[in-house]
Amino acid sequence: MSNFSPQDNKNYEHNVFSGIPTRLDQDELFSEFLTEQDLATGTIKAMVFDIRKFAKWFASANQEPWDTERVTVRDVIDFREYLRTEKKQAASTINRNLSTIRKYFKWLFSKDTISVNPAMSVKEVRRQPLAPQGLTRAEVRKLLREVELRNDIRSKSIFSLILYTGARLSDVVSLELSDVMINDRSGTVFYRYGKGSKQRTVPLPLNARKALSEYISTRPSVRTQKVFLGERGALNGRGVQAIFEKYRALTGIVNLHCHVLRHTFSHNFLSSAEKGGASGNLVQLASILGHESLNTTAIYTKNSVEQLAGSVKSLL
Repeated sequence: MSNFSPQDNKNYEHNVFSGIPTRLDQDELFSEFLTEQDLATGTIKAMVFDIRKFAKWFASANQEPWDTERVTVRDVIDFREYLRTEKKQAASTINRNLSTIRKYFKWLFSKDTISVNPAMSVKEVRRQPLAPQGLTRAEVRKLLREVELRNDIRSKSIFSLILYTGARLSDVVSLELSDVMINDRSGTVFYRYGKGSKQRTVPLPLNARKALSEYISTRPSVRTQKVFLGERGALNGRGVQAIFEKYRALTGIVNLHCHVLRHTFSHNFLSSAEKGGASGNLVQLASILGHESLNTTAIYTKNSVEQLAGSVKSLL
């Protein structure tokens, strides 16, 4: 049984198309449609809003009263594009509007009120796949500067390890002293407990070598071979998360998380590649990140919101 009460029905009958020129029977048709819907009141209100929006656009765009018998496929497509390009509405909002229109006109068709459902063949808006978001250069600088001001050697080492090698949280807490190889001109880190038990050796850039060497040289001599130590032995995942929470509060970088630093590394790796471009280095990045499939790594070749905005702006 519908949650839409007769009183609600009466209210909408008089208010849905208020201020919009319509054919005489449009209020009654839509009210009948609403009373037959077994939906929550909130959903009904959203549908009312969607249809009113479409009717208002229809009357303005076509310079004629709202009439469901005169709605064409072109009208539905143009309304979709109006929401997307002029109103700049999100794909989810546009698709909800289309869903409401489709449902209403399907009902009209079932009642033989219209001979063709103009909304049936109109496709929804595809959501643009975006790359996972990392930190900006300014945010990375702010983070590392805050760490330096506090002379927090351990945190600097952890942040550098993720930022320069794309380490996971599990890589950080499981790293042992024998996994780190550093000399004057090069270095590597061996991640032995990756996802799916996949092991990998990753080069250590200069900044990471310096940060790790500084921490290891001041690290207390204890029984555990784990590189990073907490107050009671080896640092665990919760301890690393606490470090991130601390610097999230200190810097105001709201999305400061381990996986976001990993995303930052991935973006920087692809954008700084000098030969072959992003596609030529995808295999290398997948190897460093420990991905089984290139499809997983390929998400970093997607556009960011900022890149999309820049592309659109260049058209103006």
